[in-house]
Amino acid sequence: MTTSPAPTAPRRGLLLGGVGRYTDPWHPFADTSRGLTDVAREAGVALEQATDVDAALASFAAGALPDLVVVNIGLPRDGSPVPADARAAAGLARLLESEVPVLAVHSSATCFPDDEVWESGLGGTWVRGTTMHPPYGRAHVLVTDAGHPVTADVDDFELDDERYTHLRHDPHVRVLLAHEHEGERHPLLWVHIRPGGGLTVYDALGHDGRSYASEAHRTVLRRALGTLLG
Repeated sequence: MTTSPAPTAPRRGLLLGGVGRYTDPWHPFADTSRGLTDVAREAGVALEQATDVDAALASFAAGALPDLVVVNIGLPRDGSPVPADARAAAGLARLLESEVPVLAVHSSATCFPDDEVWESGLGGTWVRGTTMHPPYGRAHVLVTDAGHPVTADVDDFELDDERYTHLRHDPHVRVLLAHEHEGERHPLLWVHIRPGGGLTVYDALGHDGRSYASEAHRTVLRRALGTLLG
């Protein structure tokens, strides 16, 4: 008599989604966090969303860290420090110094301005007064590195989204997706090995739910999660 193998339990991760003061008037975080959660489920990853971003960061300062952290937040505009206090800042630093894999998307490049720890951990940042995006609309995405497992056999594709432009990024990141604006190529997705050895994937796409309706984008994200979790 043969028995079927027991179903594999999903890998688990923590989603730092846009809630509380980490929201803004321009991004529908509920929709994008739902899109990320759905894509993660397809990749065999169960995401639990933190209800308080600063509290979650503070919890990273001591004790066990999550298996995976997904970041989908905006820049607080309440005048308070970001992160909120020294313990939250220490938790963010400990996370990024660890080997815990991180997937960060879209406006997360703006959320900790002038924070060298975050820029180093992300592999780049939004630079106020320099970084911008053309008007939201149909975007043509170029696969710039088909030799990586995230983008192998993926063709250039189109989707409705914002195209972040003139992001500052570490020259050592591995750029997998890009777009062209005014004759210049700009990275949209990269893989970054952090100084502590952990892996970060930053995806500048993901403005709203329509971005996560793109099957090509979903494929890239599923593979990114697979790469991050080994």
